[in-house]
Amino acid sequence: MPTLSLSAYAAEPASCAPKSYEMALKYQQQSAEVMALQLQTYRLATERLAEKIAKPSPATKPAVVLDLDETVLDNSALLVRDMQQCHDFTTWDTWGEWEKTGRPKLIPGAKAFLDFANQHQISIYYVSDRSQDNKSYTLATLKALGLPQVSANSVLLDTGSKVQRREAIEKTHQIIMLFGDSLADFAGVFKNHKPATEQRQLVQDQQKHFGDDWFILPNASYGSWSTATLNSWNSGQTTR
Repeated sequence: MPTLSLSAYAAEPASCAPKSYEMALKYQQQSAEVMALQLQTYRLATERLAEKIAKPSPATKPAVVLDLDETVLDNSALLVRDMQQCHDFTTWDTWGEWEKTGRPKLIPGAKAFLDFANQHQISIYYVSDRSQDNKSYTLATLKALGLPQVSANSVLLDTGSKVQRREAIEKTHQIIMLFGDSLADFAGVFKNHKPATEQRQLVQDQQKHFGDDWFILPNASYGSWSTATLNSWNSGQTTR
């Protein structure tokens, strides 16, 4: 991962807006706390899957569905590179080349969970909004990382909404678990750029799913929440 010296930081223009992402990227990429959350999520998911397997088999074949980016794959190296070069990665104009030549790491705990599911004959589907044009590169990346059940049929990229792709899977399988770093990875009701207050109410309404059949991974780097308005303590005291 490229780094900048203190002198390089001093040379940066004061108007480098992408530097505002630095704290979030440090938390996402370097904090032990995020690593602990990732391991915790996949450990809980493994325990829940074992419980589900122990129950009578459903009429249709069971499947788990996972998003890729920041759920199975850690793409933070690209985001940090862009930020350090004062480029706003949320324009996503560098993402296509990353899909082709980047080397993402695995999210801690993801492979152990996927191997467990594979060992118990659970079908695995990777449903991601990565580019369909770059599918051969994404398949190669997943295979290089040793992930199970990677094929053209099990990796469903941006050919329609995720709702449509999940519905296609449900024609032959029962989806017993969903994984993602965005709420839209779980249900269509979370789409359409709803404000954060409404998203939070929807989470409250759907709370029975979290930790049972929906498992969300932390992502402080990007998301629909990034445009939310912060609440401040109005104490009547200024800090300057």
